[in-house]
Amino acid sequence: MSDRETIAVYAMKLDDCANLKIGRTERAAMNIFCEGFAVGAKILDLGCGPGLHARAFLDKGFDVRALDATAEFVHAARSNGIDAHIGTFDDLKEIAIYDGIWASFSLLHAPKANFLRHLQSCHRALCSGGHMYLGMKVGFGERRDHLGRFYAFYTEEELRTLLHSVGFRNLKSHTGTSTGLAGTSDPYVLINAHA
Repeated sequence: MSDRETIAVYAMKLDDCANLKIGRTERAAMNIFCEGFAVGAKILDLGCGPGLHARAFLDKGFDVRALDATAEFVHAARSNGIDAHIGTFDDLKEIAIYDGIWASFSLLHAPKANFLRHLQSCHRALCSGGHMYLGMKVGFGERRDHLGRFYAFYTEEELRTLLHSVGFRNLKSHTGTSTGLAGTSDPYVLINAHA
């Protein structure tokens, strides 16, 4: 993500984000994501926020690296023991080094024109058989929420088609509705896929 207005909103909402808890649905998604990972598996938290999920993966014994475009989030994650770095989705350039990539409601901030390229980067960064988690809000088009954050929306079928097109397979999904930082109740899809 490189949208300055979105980054500024997250910087301002650091405390709200840092005080979030991992809910039951997210915990279940994390467990599915981690299935088959050995202790020491290398995981990238792509768009890590203040490091809530990255810390949970670290506590499970995984080797975690985190990336976020919001400097305040990266500082918060580092203060919680996370190997976190400032960067955008375009900074994901590694080839076949991660066992898993966790992209929890982060890639939804990428413009549609860039989304396929980012999925390709994720696929390249995963080891053969690696696992990707993608959390996205469901909808149509691109727009900003009332906080000023940029969003690109997709249907579940669109996401499945895009993931398949870059080589992901064995897609499993879960849908639901939740209330996020903006206070609105929005539909979402959680997809687990293998490289």
